[in-house]
Amino acid sequence: MFRPLTDTLLASPQISLADVADAKAQGVTFIINNRPDDEEPGQLNGAEVEAAAQAAGIGYAAVPVSHGGFAPWQLDGMDQALEAAKGGKLLAYCRSGTRSTLLWALSRSRAGDAPDALAEKAAAAGYDLSPIRQIMDALASEQQG
Repeated sequence: MFRPLTDTLLASPQISLADVADAKAQGVTFIINNRPDDEEPGQLNGAEVEAAAQAAGIGYAAVPVSHGGFAPWQLDGMDQALEAAKGGKLLAYCRSGTRSTLLWALSRSRAGDAPDALAEKAAAAGYDLSPIRQIMDALASEQQG
């Protein structure tokens, strides 16, 4: 269920409370929730995941991403989560893992990572970055120029 994007970043569809223990066993030290609460009926609330993460000694942050797109504060939130997970792994989740992956790719493009390399990593995990590729290229070029 957890798909590796890098050695230290996993993307996932909506997680359960039991998945928090699985994440801990896989070396996850930080969970970032990219799914807005109440996106669909019966969805596990972020506060429940946060409580389970804290009980397991895992850091937690919520940086919800709606289907309306991405904002700079969301990229900042991903950057902060990646930094907080240093020395361990970060697990990012949303409904399918796609928004988490897109947010990671935008964040890393803004930091100057090569969009082609990011696209390869995402594709290897089963995610398609083509919807944000122009934005990734623009963010990466800002770092180069």
